[in-house]
Amino acid sequence: MSRPMHETYDVVVIGAGPAGIAAATTAAGNGARTLLLDENAGPGGQVWRAITSTPVKQPSILGEDYWAGRSEVEALRKSGAEIIHGATVWSLDPSLEIAISIGGGSSFVRAGRVIVATGAQERPFPIPGWTLPGVMTAGAAQTLIKNAGLVPDGRLVIAGQGPLLWLLSAQILRLGGKIDRILDTTPRGNLGTALPRALPFLTSPYLVKGLKMMREVRRQTRIVKNVEMIEALGDGQLASVRYSAGGKTETLPADLLLLHHGVVPNVNLAMAAGVRHEWNEVQLCWTPVLDGNGQSSVEGIYVAGDGAGIGGALAALERGRIAALAALKALGRNVPAGGEASARSALGRAEKGREFLDLLYKPASQFRIPQGDTIVCRCEEIRASDVLKAVETGATGPNQAKAYLRTGMGPCQGRLCGLTMTELMAKARGTTPAEIGYYRLRAPVKPVSLNELADLPPDADAIKAVVRE
Repeated sequence: MSRPMHETYDVVVIGAGPAGIAAATTAAGNGARTLLLDENAGPGGQVWRAITSTPVKQPSILGEDYWAGRSEVEALRKSGAEIIHGATVWSLDPSLEIAISIGGGSSFVRAGRVIVATGAQERPFPIPGWTLPGVMTAGAAQTLIKNAGLVPDGRLVIAGQGPLLWLLSAQILRLGGKIDRILDTTPRGNLGTALPRALPFLTSPYLVKGLKMMREVRRQTRIVKNVEMIEALGDGQLASVRYSAGGKTETLPADLLLLHHGVVPNVNLAMAAGVRHEWNEVQLCWTPVLDGNGQSSVEGIYVAGDGAGIGGALAALERGRIAALAALKALGRNVPAGGEASARSALGRAEKGREFLDLLYKPASQFRIPQGDTIVCRCEEIRASDVLKAVETGATGPNQAKAYLRTGMGPCQGRLCGLTMTELMAKARGTTPAEIGYYRLRAPVKPVSLNELADLPPDADAIKAVVRE
């Protein structure tokens, strides 16, 4: 695998999803020395994953929104941006120095401006039994479809809510798969809360697409609405799913349970770089504090795409373009007249109806805040009852809980437990998530081996620290 061709760049973009692709294309296309770094084997992020290599060739299976990514990738490749895949960014310093692991070795680059486009991750869904083999996220199943054309076999149950749940279900069915049951956890009162924000959604392109997809799935699968409780059961392997809805409880035999409660920004890298974040009470997650261009609280670091707040692929594209244009202006570069206005207009169209969807699919507290022996931190196998005991002992937030329990100290570094810890501790202490806070994140934000660290070229300070004169 190749390493960066230069030690310094005008613009470094981290993440090759829609926002990162648009940002790198815009920056490089306007003459900036641009580096695009991404962990995956090819461009696209989760939305357009494997867009250049998927074995699923029939356009109708993955849908037109997926294939729209091809033209964006083609534009990226023609832009002149340097693109490195299989690159893990494990540190971003406020001085805009970036540490990268590629092929077992690490190196540093410096940037005039950095655009963080790390996208979204699935919200933790901590139910009893969610760590059993046979329980996966919807996003993981969709990755298998896009990368390899694989559909689940055996008795399949899908549980949760949100647009991705319906899209994944449709894709499985189009590929010839079978879904035994969909357990819709959308709270009964959400529609009433969302209705005052319905007008923009009714005039957005998402309404017709969404209704068509839901009708397609409902024709082929039984759907249970207003599900209030879910448990994954089995002895070392998923065997069944127990759920409650409408005052009745049923147990279904199952070989695979796919869980999905929407997506949230992937904040670890930006937080570790010192970017200020705040609690978003509508999307129930942490989002970076940004200006209208995506500029964060750290000078020179921009955040674009779903990492700046969930908005979808079309919004991510325009946020990426706007951030890149702002970065170019900050560097003293000329930018095309009308480019920013065009991107902002397209962003407004892409964000129509977003607030309605956020309110409609706001997940119920029982699926966000676990109780009893339900696992909270998968890496360290810490249960909800352990966290509550830590609170009783004096832990005031996630960082104090680290000292008591090691939560957030495993390989995922809090990605799978951070939001749960914030909300669980807030409830236990009778305060707000904003008051409780989040893990204090530091580099490395991804696992890095000692061998990779040893591979780093020594600088003058490092030599001085170990050489006696």
